[in-house]
Amino acid sequence: MIILSGEETAPKTKNINQLEFWISTTLYILAIIGICTSTSYGTGNAYRFIDNHIEYSRLINFFLPETFKVSLLYISFLLINFCFMPHLAKKNNVLLNVILTVLITGFSIVAWMVANTYAQADRLVEENDIHHGYDILFGEAFTYIFLLYLLFNIYAYFSEKGMVLLEKVPFLKQYNSSIIHEIFTSIKIWLITLMVFAVVFSPTRDYEFVVIWLIAPPVNIIFTFFSIYYIIPNLRKTNKGFGRYFWGNVALAIMICLLLLLLLVGFMRNGPAIPIALILTSICMVCVATPFAWYIYKNKFEKQTEIQMLKTELGKSDANLNFLKSQINPHFLFNALNTLFGTALQENAERTGEGIQKLGDMMRFMLHENTQDKISLTREVEYLNNYIDLQKLRTSRSADIRIDSHIEEQLNNLQITPMLLIPFIENAFKHGISLQQPSYIKMTLQTKEATLFFDVSNSIYIKADNDPEKLKSGIGLENVKQRLALLYPGKHELIIRESANEFFVHLTLQLG
Repeated sequence: MIILSGEETAPKTKNINQLEFWISTTLYILAIIGICTSTSYGTGNAYRFIDNHIEYSRLINFFLPETFKVSLLYISFLLINFCFMPHLAKKNNVLLNVILTVLITGFSIVAWMVANTYAQADRLVEENDIHHGYDILFGEAFTYIFLLYLLFNIYAYFSEKGMVLLEKVPFLKQYNSSIIHEIFTSIKIWLITLMVFAVVFSPTRDYEFVVIWLIAPPVNIIFTFFSIYYIIPNLRKTNKGFGRYFWGNVALAIMICLLLLLLLVGFMRNGPAIPIALILTSICMVCVATPFAWYIYKNKFEKQTEIQMLKTELGKSDANLNFLKSQINPHFLFNALNTLFGTALQENAERTGEGIQKLGDMMRFMLHENTQDKISLTREVEYLNNYIDLQKLRTSRSADIRIDSHIEEQLNNLQITPMLLIPFIENAFKHGISLQQPSYIKMTLQTKEATLFFDVSNSIYIKADNDPEKLKSGIGLENVKQRLALLYPGKHELIIRESANEFFVHLTLQLG
């Protein structure tokens, strides 16, 4: 009825709504199990009933009242947290939801008192005036339900508007935005524990415990955040260590507790709750909050440093990758232009036109698709074929040059980094073809599922002493090795073998 309408009634995310629902439901189930398996509480009731000469029934005087009260709190929390308060926070049907909140509170007070007349009937007998006994039970029910439901409403409102309220705090704006989320989470956890303990312990009977929990956790939360975001950073700027930080926090904790003592001295006549709360608060600030804040800061600082280093390395890798790409393109363009120039001298305009058309397709590829991170394997294969056709134009007049190309047509949807395969073929033509000596190049490309298999082998011949390429090893292969390492780590296998007569390259690449 409730709960499942979180997306319609609150700006909280569905996941948070579900988490709150399942936490509250789990606590409710555990409470019911505790009532069903309880022996001591029911037995204590029985003794009091017997002492007052009242007939005792475990079902009527213990199980049913306690189950009813726990169920009442569970349903009321769900209604307030998931139905009433989300509408109030969004200012939708304000009057209706205020009336519903008041009605559920009033009904709970009366129902709680009625349940206690069964669970605590012995107290009515102990009072000389039964009407006075009912007044006591009503007063306790009113105080308990009012304070508890007030806490329910505070939690529900903070869940809806807490982030907005924290973002309006002036001094928080100077810090990283993560501090707002951290403070929001810390306050919610404290409110949740406060609600759980308020259900278990009565504010009227367990005054000391309630006071301790109202003072100690908030002070320690504030102290922890102050240490993480102000004290420790300033100490680290002056190279101060943990010792200086620890003893400084000890002095600060003593000052805070003395200040709280002055502010709360008027409440100390109600019992030892205030002094106990302040002592526990100071102990927690020194023994828990201080080392915890230091640990959080060190981890946070080290992680930020590591992230910054990773970003720097990533930037270097991107720059290196872009540089490698820029090296490949001009190198190939000069070779292609030289090929066309040689063809123009040897043949008529028809073959030259064919070469220019293929070069135009390749240049368009480089201008439009080479800048992308991934392109279809089909386009990469088209580029390879255009390059091979251009080279065949250059070598077609030599009968001693054999070029075998077995490149499968790609009809799949595989993606590949552009210009990744061309350096192998370019290297083969550059270093494996001689217009004066017999030479050959063999190329195969095929895919099986998402794996690419690519082989290139070429003949090796001794270059003339005046050949400018004799002492150079092409930049293409070195570039492609680096690109494979950057872009396909653990997803490729590159084998390069060289003998006296042949140069062989095999590449296996996982594209899926």
